[in-house]
Parts: sequence; C-alpha cells; structure tokens
Amino acid sequence: MTAPLFLVSPGSLAGSGIGDLVTVEGAESRHAVSVMRLRIGEPLYLGDGAGTRVLATVTAADPRRLEARVTEVASAPAYPHEFVLVQALAKGDRDEQAIEMATELGVDRIVPWQAERSVSQWRGDKVARGRAKWESVVTAATKQSRRWWAPSVAPLASTDEVCRVLASAALGLVLHEDATEGVGSQPLPDSGQIVLVVGPEGGISPAEIERFVESGAYAVRLGAEVLRTSSAGPAALAVLASRLRWSET
Repeated sequence: MTAPLFLVSPGSLAGSGIGDLVTVEGAESRHAVSVMRLRIGEPLYLGDGAGTRVLATVTAADPRRLEARVTEVASAPAYPHEFVLVQALAKGDRDEQAIEMATELGVDRIVPWQAERSVSQWRGDKVARGRAKWESVVTAATKQSRRWWAPSVAPLASTDEVCRVLASAALGLVLHEDATEGVGSQPLPDSGQIVLVVGPEGGISPAEIERFVESGAYAVRLGAEVLRTSSAGPAALAVLASRLRWSET
C-alpha cells in the first residue's frame, strides 16, 4: 500500500536533503497520529504543495507534533498552463463537490463567485467560514490525489472581479447551454491562465454572459446534455487536461 501523503507549509521542503528531520504540527500531525495511527518507523510522504515531496520515516509520533527523517527527495515543475476555475456558489454541497473533483483533475486556482442567480449566499461571517471550508475540501482532495502542486482558493469574487480575471487570462471559457462551440474545439494558448467559469443551478444570466464575453471570454458547451454545477467544471477540466497534461504523462 502506498504511504499516505501529508501537507506541510508551502515551500517549506525546498532545499530538503536525505537525513534531514521534518516536523509536522497542527491538523496534519493529529490526522497522521490519531486518525491514520502512524507510529515510529513507518513511512509517509510529505508534500509542500509547491512541487517538492519527500519520503520520510516517522521518528516521533505525537498528535501535537510528528517528526520524520527524510529518505528520498523528489520535485516536479509547474505546468506552463494554470487552470483557474471560477465556481459559482451553489446550494447544498454541490459547489464543494465541484471543487473537490476539480482539485483531483488538476485545477490550480479556485475562485468562489457570488453569481446573480446563486441561491447560496456568503455574507458577513459566512464569507470567511465558506472560504475556509473550501480550503479544507481542496486540502483533502490534494492529499487523496497525491498532487505535487496544491490549488489555492481565492477570496469571494463579484461579477466585476470575475471580469477582471477573464480580461487578464490567456483564454477565458464560460460554460453555457446555449453556446454553439464545444469546449474541446477552442484553440489553446502555449502558456498562461486558462479560466473556466461555471454558473449556479439557475445558470448564468444573460447580463453576466454579455459582460464576460466583453471581457474576452468565449461561451462554450460540453455537449448536448446539460450538466449540474457540481459536475460541469470538472468535466470541462478533464477535456482541457486531456489536451494539455495527460498526453505528456
């Protein structure tokens, strides 16, 4: 069975060498010791979410502080394309399902969007709680899928802010059921941000579509079927990954 992966601070493993001692604290040490029941002498992987991963052996196992000695060091470069998912807030846990699958499929940055037709609303204290919950979902999915680079979760965005994200992107794609072009037919840039916008249950409003297109985005569809907000983004990311990443591995 493959050794479990735990995350440490971004970039903290840069420069690590064989024989170094690495410390894990907080939620990750509790998970490793109290939930996974790791004990002294057992192997585990530690990743910094920034391209470096080490294989290490546990030397001290306490829920508050785990220590492990490095036995192998490896790294992976960042991809030339950055996948950005702008995911509209959705009722229930459908938006969380979307970002979980998107993380497993290679998204690099997630932007929560308060769309015009979003039933779910982040207001007041819920803004910070909502973002923290999304970060927790992304962290768990990063570990489960053994990702070298961990996605980031941006602050809650308005439609104005999404327009600015699209305007600066190398390619902007907005999923819309009335679009005539497929997501797989778009010419792809050699590098840079590819931004994918997914609306809520009620869809993206005509005014939002118009503004996104004015910002340089293209309206695209996945096929004849209309997918839920929980599955549309991951499906489109799979199409992009198959064209830009999976063919190289």
